[in-house]
Amino acid sequence: MVEFFDMGGYGFYIWISYGVFAIMLGYNYFAPLRRHKKLIQALSRFYRRQ
Repeated sequence: MVEFFDMGGYGFYIWISYGVFAIMLGYNYFAPLRRHKKLIQALSRFYRRQ
């Protein structure tokens, strides 16, 4: 099991790469949702004022 996580001495770099990938994947999923929510709120305020 230790050999698997060590990955021939490159484990640190590989696991950091997986971590960065997971963070970016999460960001690419949640950022548009947050922007969509803000847009809906802004449009709602805009139409309430009219």
